Amino acid sequence: MSHKFNATIQHRDDVSYVKLAGVIDEDNELANIVERIPRGTAVIDLGEIERINSCGVRDWVNWLSRLEAQGTRAILVECSPAIVAQINLVNNFTGTGVVKSFFVPYFCPECDEEKVLLVETSDMGPPPHEPPMCRCDECDLVMDFDDMPDSYFAFLSNSRKYAEAEKVSGAIRDMGGPSEPSDKARVRSRVSSPAIAPSPKGAPPGLPGRPSAPNRLSAPPSYGAPGAAGARPGLPSFPPRGPSNLGGPNPMSNGGGLGPLPPSGPMSSAPATAGMAPLGMGMGPLQGAAPARRGNATIYTLVGVLVVAIGVLGYLLLTR
Repeated sequence: MSHKFNATIQHRDDVSYVKLAGVIDEDNELANIVERIPRGTAVIDLGEIERINSCGVRDWVNWLSRLEAQGTRAILVECSPAIVAQINLVNNFTGTGVVKSFFVPYFCPECDEEKVLLVETSDMGPPPHEPPMCRCDECDLVMDFDDMPDSYFAFLSNSRKYAEAEKVSGAIRDMGGPSEPSDKARVRSRVSSPAIAPSPKGAPPGLPGRPSAPNRLSAPPSYGAPGAAGARPGLPSFPPRGPSNLGGPNPMSNGGGLGPLPPSGPMSSAPATAGMAPLGMGMGPLQGAAPARRGNATIYTLVGVLVVAIGVLGYLLLTR
């Protein structure tokens, strides 16, 4: 067998259990195992198929046709998402065979984990088909369905029933066994019939109803009480400054000792928006405002003296 493709076959009475694993491409060896599968029922386990390309699809369809020609009835079990995609794309991918069970892919945006849930075709019920609810093993939140329901479950509309269900189920239990662990394999889980339940109504297509979770993108920080009356959307609200958070009298209040600040520039003509602090607030207490004004007056005086001195010096130079 190719290192990319592997096939193991077991027999019990007239039931053959065929387990395929790996990649079905141009190097597959499906044609070499036709003689090893007698007529009767062939349970084909496709849970370990990771990928199948166009050459693999062609060889698969031809291989299935040869099995049917010799009187072998195919029952596909544990179809991987790669196989389900081809069943929906290729009209005769299953031939006259029946899909008994398949894996449904899920993704947890909180833990960045993937998981596939094994579902029985007979448990999916009538259309429209919705993905069963699946919880994350890490955070226990409801996981997101990792595909589009309408396209992923399309093949269920044409699904067929099969006879001797008990015999087939017994062969699967006896010869199927657990899947071998793989570093690349996603977490697998089986769901029993009573647990099959569609996601709560109201969830967007492809997203089972999961509890509201914070956006994965970090939101800008909000200061103070968000949603204050009159606050402008998209801008943070700042708490009113007072004795409790300034450590002293509020300079904007009547009892602050400084009185109201004088208008400054065109900004002062418009009333301050409710919930937003006036320009300059948030920079700390304004107790140093009066000394700052006296310092400004001194600077203006010195500049005036300097200008006069320069003028006198220029006059003396020109009159020589």
